[in-house]
Amino acid sequence: MAILHCRTELNILLLHSDRVDSLDVGGAMASGGVSGLDVDGQLRSVPEESRQRNKSEIKELWRKAILQQILLLRMERENQKLQASENNLRSRRLKLDYEEITPCLKDVTLVWENMLDTPGRAKVKFDESSIHMAVGQGVPRQHRGEIWKLLSEQYHLRQQVPSKSPSTDMPYKELLKQLTSQQHAILLDLGRTFPTHPYFSTQLGAGQLCLYNLLKAYSLLDPEVGYCQGLSFVAGVLLLHMSEEEAFNMLKFLMYDMGLRKQYRPDMIMLQIQMYQLSRLLHDYHRELYNHLEKYEVGPSLYAAPWFLTVFATHFPLGFVARVFDVLFLQGSEVILKVALSLLGSHKPLILQHDSFESILDFMKTMLPNLGLVQMEKTINQVSEIDVSKQLQAYEVEYHVLQDELLDNPSTLNQSQRAAQLEKTNGSLRQQNMDLLEELQVAYAKIRWLEARVDGLVTSENALQKEVCCLQQEKSSLQVSIRHLQTQLLDFGLPLDLRPEHYQQDSTPFSNQSQTQNLSQTSTSLLL
Repeated sequence: MAILHCRTELNILLLHSDRVDSLDVGGAMASGGVSGLDVDGQLRSVPEESRQRNKSEIKELWRKAILQQILLLRMERENQKLQASENNLRSRRLKLDYEEITPCLKDVTLVWENMLDTPGRAKVKFDESSIHMAVGQGVPRQHRGEIWKLLSEQYHLRQQVPSKSPSTDMPYKELLKQLTSQQHAILLDLGRTFPTHPYFSTQLGAGQLCLYNLLKAYSLLDPEVGYCQGLSFVAGVLLLHMSEEEAFNMLKFLMYDMGLRKQYRPDMIMLQIQMYQLSRLLHDYHRELYNHLEKYEVGPSLYAAPWFLTVFATHFPLGFVARVFDVLFLQGSEVILKVALSLLGSHKPLILQHDSFESILDFMKTMLPNLGLVQMEKTINQVSEIDVSKQLQAYEVEYHVLQDELLDNPSTLNQSQRAAQLEKTNGSLRQQNMDLLEELQVAYAKIRWLEARVDGLVTSENALQKEVCCLQQEKSSLQVSIRHLQTQLLDFGLPLDLRPEHYQQDSTPFSNQSQTQNLSQTSTSLLL
């Protein structure tokens, strides 16, 4: 538009150049000369030869001037694009500030790039085994967001029946214009979501504002779920790898197509089913561990509920969480159960060493998430090899049958009411537990900041001590010089009142230096 505007101005100026020519050139010829300023600022007469210009020359001057202006505008736009690109790169580096657990080799990265660059990619079915192999070998961090979009496209191509998602076609920008009743709850959780990550740590910074927009839009899109604690971490992981609107579309995909929204419904029935399924998996695959946890009454809801609601994002490193998301986009929501089973099974010997309710829970919440990179990668590899789809379906049927039996039996009616009350209390305690865990995470972040500050102060103290030692050495050297100069003064036979013995009482380096200078001047004057 700016170039078009400049070209329009050029045409107008060229049309009126005849008037300019007649005024300038004609007036100059009438007067026979033009006054101008020389380099010294004095008025001088410009020769007639230097001021005579015809119409074509004036048009050419105008053309050159306007073309230069167009060039400047183009350069300005290019500079703005370059600045925006640098800001995007800086923001991207800030977002991807986490440690990878499965470094992606160049050959695997090339495979992913070839898939991403395929023309008409959204309509191309890739070989399923090749995709599974590529995900197992690693996902390049810089392409992770695009790869998640590719995996969602492959899911839609292979799905026979489209997923039912009421009112999910409303544009993201339209949702942002509306108000949500969940605003207060969302604002409270902004500072609790990844508080140590640089992209989200700034209060009401770019990260928190994008997260607020995303959660607000989803709460309006899905009024049944609205906003639930834990959902902010899922949205936060998506925002670290893609733009705001793309993250919203991927959140819709996870919630509706992958079925995650079931565990966020107000009744939490799906979450209870998942806790029962995890308990049954432990019973079938790790009986000794199951008996040990039952002995100390450590149920899955006490340690695994945050894992499921946040997809492991509250306790585990971001590199591990990103790998869980890789497999989640590939295999679906049952991945969360398989990851939980793999984590507990691989740490069975360590869990069995704890022989109390408190120590087991402490291990689950603090020590288990801090497993090494090798163990994290081993866990992800085990997940790809576990197939529990049929068992999970059977366990879900078992859960519903047990619930129906409890409701149909009149003798257990009071027990069911009591169980409902206990479940309500348990839900309240679970909520308090999550709040305390989030506060604990913030406290841990503050402790690490204070530790870093203490280290800085210790370093400063050591530097000051070294400086003090240097000053002490300088003081000793100056005192030796003073004594040497005093000896020379005695050798010259100075009168007693000219001997500066009172300088010996001054212990500061600056006084000693002044004393030395005075004595040196006195010695020099005597020698002369």
